[in-house]
Formats: sequence, structure tokens, C-alpha cells
Amino acid sequence: MLSGDRKEGGSPRFGKLHLPVGLWINSPRKQLAKLGRRWPSAASVKSSSSDTGSERKRPDLAAGVAPEPPLAARATAPPGVLKIFGAGLASGANYKSVLATARSTARELVAEALGRHGPSHPHSSPFLSTGTGAPSWRAQTPSWGRQKNRARAASGGAALASPGPGSGSGTPAGPGGKERSENLSLRRSVSELSLQGRRRRQQERRQQALSMAPGAADAQIGPADPGDFDQLTQCLIQAPSNRPYFLLLQGYQDSQDFVVYVMTREQHVFGRGGNSSARGGSPAPYVDTFLNAPDILPRHCTVRAGPETPAMVRPSRGAPVTHNGCLLLREAELYPGDLLGLGDHFLFMYKDPRTGGSGPARPPWLPARQEEALLGEIVRAAAAGAGDLPPLGPATLLALCVQHSARELELGHLPRLLGRLARLIKEAVWEKIKEIGDRQPENHPEGVPEVPLTPEVVSVELRPLMLWMANTTELLSFVQEKVLEMEKEADQEDPQLCNDLELCDEAMALLDEVIMCTFQQSVYYLTKTLYSTLPALLDSNPFSAGAELPGPGAELGAMPPGLRPTLGVFQAALELTSQCELHPDLVSQTFGYLFFFSNASLLNSLMERGQGRPFYQWSRAVQIRTNLDLVLDWLQGAGLGDIATEFFRKLSMAVNLLCVPRTSLLKASWSSLRTDHPTLTPAQLHHLLSHYQLSPGCGPPPAWDPPPAERDAVDTGDIFESFSSHPPLILPLGSSRLRLTGSVTDDALHRELRRLRRLLWDLEQQELPANHRHGPPATPP
Repeated sequence: MLSGDRKEGGSPRFGKLHLPVGLWINSPRKQLAKLGRRWPSAASVKSSSSDTGSERKRPDLAAGVAPEPPLAARATAPPGVLKIFGAGLASGANYKSVLATARSTARELVAEALGRHGPSHPHSSPFLSTGTGAPSWRAQTPSWGRQKNRARAASGGAALASPGPGSGSGTPAGPGGKERSENLSLRRSVSELSLQGRRRRQQERRQQALSMAPGAADAQIGPADPGDFDQLTQCLIQAPSNRPYFLLLQGYQDSQDFVVYVMTREQHVFGRGGNSSARGGSPAPYVDTFLNAPDILPRHCTVRAGPETPAMVRPSRGAPVTHNGCLLLREAELYPGDLLGLGDHFLFMYKDPRTGGSGPARPPWLPARQEEALLGEIVRAAAAGAGDLPPLGPATLLALCVQHSARELELGHLPRLLGRLARLIKEAVWEKIKEIGDRQPENHPEGVPEVPLTPEVVSVELRPLMLWMANTTELLSFVQEKVLEMEKEADQEDPQLCNDLELCDEAMALLDEVIMCTFQQSVYYLTKTLYSTLPALLDSNPFSAGAELPGPGAELGAMPPGLRPTLGVFQAALELTSQCELHPDLVSQTFGYLFFFSNASLLNSLMERGQGRPFYQWSRAVQIRTNLDLVLDWLQGAGLGDIATEFFRKLSMAVNLLCVPRTSLLKASWSSLRTDHPTLTPAQLHHLLSHYQLSPGCGPPPAWDPPPAERDAVDTGDIFESFSSHPPLILPLGSSRLRLTGSVTDDALHRELRRLRRLLWDLEQQELPANHRHGPPATPP
């Protein structure tokens, strides 16, 4: 009898060994059980293999053991399995199964179990003995079906009442049968649970592998060929978690190349390898990764990756190696995410899971999107005024991008493109407005006189804004056409269509905002320049020179000196709109605003000057009328006569009133004067009449008094014009003036197209490894 060593008050070193073969008690806290010198016969094993009673029933079990069979019977008796529990020896090792025959001794079995309890020995699968007395015996490895039956038996299921043939177990007899079955339900071994968990995980992996197979989503998954399952599981590659490795992005032979190449030592050598070197049959150099390509040298490249980053990569002499697309000629640092090209065929990405994602967030080889780079380059060149592009060249180039997106790319691409394009233009315009504002501040420091803007200066300042206004207007018209086409061609039931149209509307709203802002800034600086020149129309005498007055269509130099500054601003604005090819509708509205400002400014000055001093005189009125007629004649010759006549109407009415001969004016009544000058308000008419200079000591006649019905309008009305009542800006409607078809006849535009074509080619080449790049595209004539 063998018992385990145990100190007083301590716990045993290992679990209990039970006497009958196939009978175990999972109680590692109890003392080592007594072990008999002789093993029971196979018959006794059969009758007692399922009696797993508690400690207090051991005498009953011992009393039921059959006498020992003869030696001949023992020689042919089948072996049984003894499960020896030893959780105290190794963590997780709940029991070990050892084969027990009639010739086995307790010391041998324990020695065998102790030998298997080492950390280097995996858990052994339990054996189920046949438990028969037949002259032959066989060992059965556990199947999933038997494991399932054992689970039922251990939990007190149907297997206890109906044992299968050859199971070696039966329904426990006697009053202790129920208690024994209850004890069985509490004594399932952890090994059985581990087996079931392992089986479940294997089944989950199998289902995952099958789900990745082609057509798995359309076919019902059923019993699969184990060979197919093995082939699928080979495709589920999990990268190492504690070693650097190289991920193959492009190889030479798909049937021979691997996906992951792991660094098994600190220094890793790539090469073609071979049986011997070229000289003298000496042994070939050591190679960790063999690459079967004709341009790979026997020792092509070496990578050293220690515990600290970065790794180092060194090409061999004469070996073509690229690092992030650049040719590598000497040793360089290698970071996770870097690309390593070997020869003309192999391209790897270096990965090091030991760094824990401490590498750069964006790999250095990852370029910006070609589309954003192209749009940005067109806008940048337009904002900088680079080259000698035609005025509408930027809009033409951007419209080509929009047209390509609408024709060649998916439906949802156009809204995103328009959004990026509109934002780029807005940012460029805002930056240009800020630059002009810094050079032309509204508030000057004290003591520093403000220098008036000249027509030459304002023309230079406003040219970029006027170009953006012209280009954005044409581009907006072109975009509107494409959006209408997209809406007609798209499926109206497409749920994404509403979102795409909303994005297009937002982009067009940004372009609207750009046009509005450039228009506002342009007329602001033009009117700021006019503000200092307009008073000369009221003060200068066109007859002082003594020469004849110029006729319609006269040159600016032939005009009276007092009118040249004002006409110079109009001429600069006219040349600017013509050079920038501004849409005719916007040209008319630009000058309409300038004439509106000039009319309101001159009329307010006229009203203000007549209050404190004698200003409303016939002689002074004739000079003002002559100056105004000269300006209108010059504008008529410039093609702006109709617009000027419309916006200068109120000033003309006021000056015409003052030019009426005094005798005729004294005979007129309030009602007749109101009828002859309808654009003047009652307050303005009364102000001019009440301050008109008649003969000394002679006041306004009673006929000029307003009737009681208009007295309130005269007393409360404002005599000054409001600058806020300017006409609204109406964007042009109709088709765009851009021409995107036919041959390019403008040399400057052709040169810009060639430059952008080369830029696109360079961007495409930057995305490729250096060993995959080729020469620039051929230049068409």
C-alpha cells in the first residue's frame, strides 16, 4: 500500500489514488487512498466501474470486490484505465490516465503518472476500457459521440439508466444508487469541460473558414469535406504578435510566394540563395528569405531589427532596393509601415507588432489624393496669377474636372467634387481679400494723411478679385447644367439622390457667396476711389479753359480737367471688366452700382451745399449741367449711356430745376413743378425751392408753397438719398460661355494643360515604387 506524504495540518501533495480500475474520486484535499497489491479482475472492474460513491461508502465497495482470478485469466484480461488526480503537482493537470493491467503495480503506475505531470507533457486523452472478460481487448480513443454520452452520464442523464454495450457501467444497485448518481453530476472533470470548449472553438473556426469561401452566403452550409476545410483554414493567416515580419504586397510567382515573412532572428537576409556561389563552388551565403526572381542577388538585402526601433535596412552591393519609393543606396532607418521594394517584382511592407502602434499615423509613402492635388494646383495657379492663362482659363480647367466626374465616375462622386472645389475657391478668394484689406486699411493711424486711391492702383488691386468673379460665374453656370443633367438621368427613387442634390446645392451656394463677395469688394474699392473725385463735378467750371467742349466719343485726355479723375475711374473699371471677360450682365450691374453711388453722392452734396450759402444759382447750375452732360456723353461713347441715364436721373432732375430761367421759375406753381420733376420727393423739391437764390431781399413766392395734403411729407421727409437702396445683384442665367470641346487654340491654355498633364503623371509615379516607374508621357504636338 502506497500513500502520499502529508504534514500535520497540511494539504496532500497530489490527489487521491483509488483502488478499482476505472473508478475515481475527484477529491484532491483528502489523503491518498489505500492501494491494494493486487488488481481486481475484469469482472470486478465491470461491476464496479460506475460505483463512484463517497468516502464513507468505501467499506461497502471493498466488500463487493470479486476474488482474484487465476494467473491465466489475468494474462488475458483486458487492461483498464486508472485516472490519477494530481492538481497539486501541476496547475490545470486535474488527472492523468495510465493503462493498468493485472501485472501492474501501484509504484509503477504512480511513477508513470508523476512522469507525465511535468510541464513539457501535454494532457493525455482519457481511455475508456472495454470492461469485458473476453480473451482479447482493445483501446478506444474518445470520439465526440462518446464524449457526449459521458457528459450525459456525468450529469445523471439517460446514459446511467441505459448503458451502451461494452461501456463497462450499469445502473447502481441498492439504496445508494440515487446518491451515487447525484454525486456523479457534481464530479465532471475539468478535462471534459476543456474538451468540449475546444470542440466548440474548432467548430466556430470551421464555420468562420467556411463563411469566407466563395458562394458561402448563397449556399446552406452543411457537412464539408475535411480537405476543403484544411485548405480554407490555410487562408486564415494570423500575423505574429512578438516578432517583426514583412507583408508581401507584390511578388513574382503567386504559387510559390508566401504572404507573411517572419524575422526569426535579429538579422534577416533576403536573397535568391542557391547551392553554391559563382566562384569556386564555395558554399552559398546564408539567406533567411529566398526570393525566386531573376533580378534578386544571392544576398540582396539585410534588415536588422533589435528590441528598439527603428530597424535598419542595408542593400547589398549592386542590388536594386527601394525604400518608400526612393532608390536605396546606403543603410537607412526602417519603421513599421515602410515599403521595401526588392528588384523589379517584390514589394513588402515592414511590420513590427512589438512597437504597439507607436509608428507614424500616416505612412510617409502615402501621397495625397490626385484629385485634391489637381484641384488645388489649378486654384493655386489662378490665385497666384502664374503664367499668362486666358482670363477664363481657370474656370475652363475646373469645368473639365467637373465634366470628367459627371461622365466617367460614379454618380455620387460629383457632389463631393463640387464641395471640395467650392471650398478651395472660397479659401483662395478670402485670402486675396485679406491681402487687399491689409494694404488698404479703412482706419489710418492718427497724423498720417490718407492717400486717395488712384485708378491705376485700384485696377491692380481688383484684378484678382475680378478674375475670380468672372471665373466663378461661368463655373457656376456650368455646374448648374451638370446638376440638372444628373437629376434627370438619376433614378428618382434612389434614396441617395436627395442627399447628393443637397450637397450640390451647398456647393453652388458657396460659389454664389464667392460671386457676391467679389462683387461687393470690387464696387467698394471703386466707389472709395470715386468718392474723392466726384465733388469736382459740382465745383469745376468746364468753360474755364476757353476751348471748345469735346463732343461724344472724345478721348479722356480731351475732357475738362475737373472731369478726368472721375472718368478715369470709370475707364479703369471698364478696361478691368473687359480684360477679365466678366459676364455682360455683371458688367452692367457693376456700372449700375457705380452710377447709383455717384448719383446719390452728388445729390446729397448738392442738397447739403444749398443750406448755408448761396449755391442754388442759375449760373452754377449751368456749369453742373454741362459737366454732367459731358460725363453722360463720354459714357454713351463707351457703351454705357443707357445705364448712366437711368441711374443719374434724379441728379439730372435736380440740376434741371436749378437751370430753369428765373423768370420762368417764378411763374411756376408747386403742382406744375411736381409734375415736371417727378423723381424728386416733396421734401427735396421744397428744399431746392426754399433755398433758391432770387434777387436780394426777395423770398420764395407763395405759389411754391406745398398744399396742406403734402405739408406733412415736406416736414418729415429726408432730403438725402440712402446708399442702402442700391439695386440687388442678380446672377446671370443661361448657359455657360465656357467651350470644352474642339481644339485648344490658345497657346497659354495649351501650355497649362501640358503642365497639369505632367503634374498628374508625377503624382501617379509617386504612388509607385521606384522600380516600377517609367519615363514621362510623350508630349503631343
